[in-house]
Amino acid sequence: MGSINAPFVVFGYGSLIFKPPPHVQSQTSGFLKGYVRRFAQKSHDHRGTPENPGRVVTLIHKEDWDRFSQSDAFPNEDIVWGIAYTIDPKYEAEVRDYLDYREKDGYTMETLHVYTIENEIEIIAIQDAFCYVGRPDNPSFIGSEPLEDLAQRIWISEGPSGRNKEYLYRLAESVRQLAPASYDSHLFALEERLRELDKTASDDH
Repeated sequence: MGSINAPFVVFGYGSLIFKPPPHVQSQTSGFLKGYVRRFAQKSHDHRGTPENPGRVVTLIHKEDWDRFSQSDAFPNEDIVWGIAYTIDPKYEAEVRDYLDYREKDGYTMETLHVYTIENEIEIIAIQDAFCYVGRPDNPSFIGSEPLEDLAQRIWISEGPSGRNKEYLYRLAESVRQLAPASYDSHLFALEERLRELDKTASDDH
């Protein structure tokens, strides 16, 4: 049975943007304030293996990230665009179980406000949406890595869900399409470097 209280709304900022959860009633593009989206989470089960983990994005509180990320190339960004999905109440328990399994590798559920822009003014679109966050104390959290090292890791990694770079390419394209203001310097810089690696590999053959 679904909840008779507030609807279950989950905010997607990574693969949920291009691979939504089941039983979605409606969806809203929006953004979070006070967070960063970074490829700072090891992926042992989707885009890598236990022996050679890939990298996937996680949402991190800006103040947590600032404490140990001196090498971050984009220190002043704290806006994360994504999609808030409202789930059909009849299937809330099923979707919660699905997401808990899908996000099992080091993610914790939190609640947060999702914002949007109307008439050039920021407003809260959804209060207390649920979101899976990779806190710095989770065992899969890798933290800040130099951009070149990170790009190389993503470019070579592959797991049960496919090649790590395809995850990045799909995410970058999806983020671009969310809204005119939707931008992510970290994500787009990695995308550019991976395209260069693709071209170099192609030219070598």
